[in-house]
Amino acid sequence: MLFFRIFLLAIIFVVGVYTFPVVMDYGLLSLFPNFFGEIGQLNWQGQFNLDFFTFLLLSGFWLVWRNQFSPLGFVLGLGGVLLGAPYLALYLLYLSYLTNGDVPKMLLGARVDK
Repeated sequence: MLFFRIFLLAIIFVVGVYTFPVVMDYGLLSLFPNFFGEIGQLNWQGQFNLDFFTFLLLSGFWLVWRNQFSPLGFVLGLGGVLLGAPYLALYLLYLSYLTNGDVPKMLLGARVDK
């Protein structure tokens, strides 16, 4: 579990450090037109963006499902779609401590006891 937690912290740190100068140079408002514009171009960058976007959707759906489609779950899921890997890594890090490293409880939530 220690290695996993270090890995999660590395994701948060590396993506955060990389994102800061990008936001400073390009701003937040250019993200969506650039991201989805590449998908519309039917090129390799667009293919990568589409693939990545489906991972974001999968992450968001898992967050909603894990929280049993509650209002909080939908808020968490939206965060997963919009904020990406650092957000999911932070949530998993939180769960790793909340569940004392019990992976089934981390991934399944209340469903593990059923």
